[in-house]
Amino acid sequence: MESKLKHNKPEWKKILVQAALPEQLKPLKEMAYNLWWSWNYEAEDLFASIKPETWEENEYNPVRLIETLSMDDVDKMLNDKDFMNKLEDVYSCFKNYMAVKAGSDEVNIAYFSMEYGLHTSLKIYSGGLGILAGDYLKQASDSNKNLFGIGLLYRYGYFKQLLSHSGEQIAEYSPQRFTQLPIIPLREKNGDWISVRIALPGRTITAKAWQVNIGRIKLYLLDTDVDVNYDEDKSITYQLYGGDNENRLKQEMLLGLGGVRLIKKLGLNPDIYHSNEGHAAFSGLERVKNLLEDLGIGFGLAKELVRSTTLFTTHTPVPAGHDSFEEDLLRAYIPHFSDAFSLSWDDFMALGRFNSDDRGGKFSMSVLATRLSQEINGVSKIHGRVSREMFAGLYPGYFAHELHIGHVTNGVHYFTWTDKIWQNLYKETFGKKFEHNQHEISNWSKIHDVPNDVIWANRIKLKSNLISKLKVKLKNDLTAKAENPKQIVQMISHFDEKALIIGFARRFATYKRAHLLFINLDRLDAIINNEKKPVYFFFAGKAHPHDKAGQDLIKRIIEISKMPRFIGKIIFMDNYDMTLGKLLTSSVDIWLNTPTRPLEASGTSGEKAVMNGVVNFSVLDGWWAEGFHPDAGWAVEENRTYDNQAFQDELDAETIYNTLENEISSIYYDQDENGVSAKWVSYIKNTIAEIAPEFTMQRMINDYYSSFYKRLSERRKLVYDDNFKNARELVNWKKSVLQKWPHLKIESMDVPDVEKGAVEFGTMFHAEIILDLAGLKKEDIGLEIIMGNKVDGELNSISFKQELDSEEIGDAKVKYVCEFPLRSAGVFDYSFRVYPKNPNLAYRMDFPLLHWI
Repeated sequence: MESKLKHNKPEWKKILVQAALPEQLKPLKEMAYNLWWSWNYEAEDLFASIKPETWEENEYNPVRLIETLSMDDVDKMLNDKDFMNKLEDVYSCFKNYMAVKAGSDEVNIAYFSMEYGLHTSLKIYSGGLGILAGDYLKQASDSNKNLFGIGLLYRYGYFKQLLSHSGEQIAEYSPQRFTQLPIIPLREKNGDWISVRIALPGRTITAKAWQVNIGRIKLYLLDTDVDVNYDEDKSITYQLYGGDNENRLKQEMLLGLGGVRLIKKLGLNPDIYHSNEGHAAFSGLERVKNLLEDLGIGFGLAKELVRSTTLFTTHTPVPAGHDSFEEDLLRAYIPHFSDAFSLSWDDFMALGRFNSDDRGGKFSMSVLATRLSQEINGVSKIHGRVSREMFAGLYPGYFAHELHIGHVTNGVHYFTWTDKIWQNLYKETFGKKFEHNQHEISNWSKIHDVPNDVIWANRIKLKSNLISKLKVKLKNDLTAKAENPKQIVQMISHFDEKALIIGFARRFATYKRAHLLFINLDRLDAIINNEKKPVYFFFAGKAHPHDKAGQDLIKRIIEISKMPRFIGKIIFMDNYDMTLGKLLTSSVDIWLNTPTRPLEASGTSGEKAVMNGVVNFSVLDGWWAEGFHPDAGWAVEENRTYDNQAFQDELDAETIYNTLENEISSIYYDQDENGVSAKWVSYIKNTIAEIAPEFTMQRMINDYYSSFYKRLSERRKLVYDDNFKNARELVNWKKSVLQKWPHLKIESMDVPDVEKGAVEFGTMFHAEIILDLAGLKKEDIGLEIIMGNKVDGELNSISFKQELDSEEIGDAKVKYVCEFPLRSAGVFDYSFRVYPKNPNLAYRMDFPLLHWI
């Protein structure tokens, strides 16, 4: 073939050269594709030692690191005896870890979450919800649980935060190269990619499946960026929480419907389904449909079977925070479910409406999840209470504190978030078995045996490392923004690891109240620039791209940080991610949190801090309301003083200033001749001994198993055994009660006569009520007396409750009687509640029929 040479543009061609590792180095690749390395610091150190700068440049990702290796790099490793010995040790540790299998009798859990924070390099997380889910899977691996995860793989992930010279947040989206991530394509035996299909209006989309190995646990991810899809459908999984409400609906259809279809395709057969937030609520619809199609049963029985094996964890403390969709969107995207369930469209919509009779109400994913879940929990004690209040409207006639909604307070994965300097000290001090028994407080108490100077030296080392890395980051970030070189030098020259450093890093939502510290700049100036007791504040965090108020908070902090009196003392760091999060939570002296009560569902950044001996100063909300101990941190009280939020903010700001100036700073700088504050070290030791063991992910996962999975497993056996005999009887009983409920009648009612005046202590309260049960048995209907005190015309809590004794008196009539002494003085309000009861109801609220009489 001949052709004339031309002076034109080059036609570039590609050649792919893969790093072919020799047999001795293949363990590197095997470990690179299992995220076990991300919480094993010896494995991380092994990878880092290969090419330290490349390791950091590639976001500490061993898959990308291996791709960069040259033949010279390979030869260097093979000829380095120390490296090869370290590789052998780490690989042996990995293989021994993986060899331990979950027990065959262990209940099998399917865990659904919209996001997972596993490692900085795998961008399928945005914040706390994802970090928690990632920690949960890691601990499930460490605890050897029979569990797997379901999620989505995002091409662009969540945004990278850039901040302009003036402090404007810029959201940058860069595509992830999936071939450079620790993820594996899921393939059929014939090599075809495993995929699921979902019908959308006028078309069907395909989502291919990937697998992430997280120690012994597998996470399955769905991805619509597939050639056979239209461009608009490829973009469904482009961005986490990206696009409009319609795209959010499609993402949640993919997670819920697609996730269940993938489980079925893989033949995984879980016993229990756990939805981490309401995003996965459509999984319940798909499971109901599968039971209808596979077993030929009715909707009522299918719903009972699904509910009996489902846990819904809510993380949101306000109704507005729950995803909801307009009716027209559901008509367009999932009209077939009502037909499949043999329900009217209104009855189908009622599954997701707070008020089932509100024909114009939106379809709430959290309401759907609640109606299709036997067990529901919040993520802290306060949040459990808030959740009961929030969902009380779904159970008319019941008081919020009566509801079955419980809580498991969030925790953090010890190995991910505890710096190796502390891990080594704990292992040496607490003993080898400690890591497998993190919940045992007696182990952590041994921290009191460690000399004060050792604790203080650890803190100084970590702060020195923080400052060293911060200088590099700030220099690079500020230079990229074309900041004044003189100001850059001035900013980074101030840092001193011996000074008191306070950290504040989290999502920049307005309820987090990052502005509190800046209400009185003169007070802040006096605290920060005290020559004998200097204080530094390090900030980081992202605001949602659509949250203008949150972005304005960031901009304001940056403006203040550039004021002459605060340069180099108040620092805002770009692009808060898991790497920066660990650096800050392990290294500062104080972790500050100032949420509006009671909007902090849990919060976990402060829990990460305590694992590293960092002392918390926070509003008593979320986890800190349970974690706070005197002499182990500082607190702003939970109870509000003012209804006016602006007044409350001013009061809380003054409390913060006073505590910083008169307590925190004074204690920190009360140092001996060796520069050690014995009082401050006592706070560190108390933090580690009294708080840390209560907030590990090991404790949290144990709580889920003991409080919810065990109960659901028993419930599953009850309803599934003997061809669903108990479930069928329960469904038929509910139908019977529903038919006869409107026909219940009060035949007679004999209660104390208030016209006769007050009664004395010890007087017997006697009531006798006769009901016509319209053909129901006395075992089917309960009647109870409720007593309390009205406030502003409303009775908000129960002071006394007692079920009445029942006796059949013929003609389908039942007499209910109660008698008890009145032991307290005062005016009491009372009434009676009629309700259906059945020993196979897990909770009365599962069948929320109720009459007041």
